[in-house]
Amino acid sequence: MALIVQKFGGSSVRDRDRIFNVARIVSNTRKAGNDVVVVVSAQGDTTDDLIEKAKEITHNPSAREMDMLLATGEQISIALLTMALNELGCNAISLTGWQAGFRTDRAYTKARITRLETERISSELERNRVVVVAGFQGLNKSDDITTLGRGGSDTSAVAIAAALHADRCQIFTDVEGVYTADPRKVRNTRKLQEITFDEMLELASLGAQVLNNRSVELAKKYNVELEVLSSLNPVPGTVVKEVANDMEGMLIKGVAKDTDVAVVSILNVPDEPGMSFKIFGLMAQKNINVDIILQSTGREGKKDVIFTCSEGDAELAVRTLKEGARFTEVSCDRTCAKVSIVGAGMQSHSGVAASMFEALSNNNINIHMISTSEIKISCIIDRDEADRAVVAIHDMLFR
Repeated sequence: MALIVQKFGGSSVRDRDRIFNVARIVSNTRKAGNDVVVVVSAQGDTTDDLIEKAKEITHNPSAREMDMLLATGEQISIALLTMALNELGCNAISLTGWQAGFRTDRAYTKARITRLETERISSELERNRVVVVAGFQGLNKSDDITTLGRGGSDTSAVAIAAALHADRCQIFTDVEGVYTADPRKVRNTRKLQEITFDEMLELASLGAQVLNNRSVELAKKYNVELEVLSSLNPVPGTVVKEVANDMEGMLIKGVAKDTDVAVVSILNVPDEPGMSFKIFGLMAQKNINVDIILQSTGREGKKDVIFTCSEGDAELAVRTLKEGARFTEVSCDRTCAKVSIVGAGMQSHSGVAASMFEALSNNNINIHMISTSEIKISCIIDRDEADRAVVAIHDMLFR
């Protein structure tokens, strides 16, 4: 008997028909002789709807109360799915994140898991029940409800798989696996049979919507093999693992875009030791994740520092730099996007960057910033050019 962890996203449980479709998938997995833990997200656009409800009350809700509100979405999903499983004759029980043993830090709205106490889940499995767990949520040391941020249900599923030493962790989505680009927006994309943790982590971090980057990071840390597959079409998906077979010799595994980008510029920063620590130490204190960083060559005792962060953190970043560091020349551009290519094959092949830049040049798309690593190249461009850029780059690299 194997232990299978299955995670279903919001689109997979958005209405009655989808819920019963998921229930049949879970029930069939159980009938095949497996123990099953299911992690579920909030239905459809529920999280966005709850955010809008908060805005009807206040434009500045406390992070603690937002977590209290947003956690209700997953509770609806787990209850309805458990009812559907029981209706199909599959013995199941629903557990909230805290009932399932998720303990987190105090970073409301983007908490991190500190430990997972699996006694309750294990007890229910021993009673031959399917355990349906609310993803995205946990409890901190103050016994306050916390949420893990966007895509947190993926992280919840991988954490359970790691803690219980599950035989498989399946992430069900509305696409059939990991593609070289979003198949809903780009023609002639290719589905990947396998991809490495490192490549998937880069793609997830760079805007690919299939998996949350924190979940991939956790899977890599604990060597939890993932399978990304469709909840609507029963075909083989994409396996995410430490070492992937590359039968086709693909240099590039994917092209991704991220429109949740803001560029923060600090001009005329004193060119002296400790300034970078001062700036980015403040960002760390505010839990602001910084991505691309550029620093100009010092001139007349001054330099410019430019970095990117999520658009949601931009206002806080600017305010912190002005009030906490006393910088006066701070600006923010919220009209940008990031397009990226990812592939381990770039390490040993030249000309990939030139092809990417050629594709953008041929389409008159200007590049504002460039960042590279061993397996990825990212460009900051104008946001309204992002979709066109992804198509142009994909056509160039996968023709």
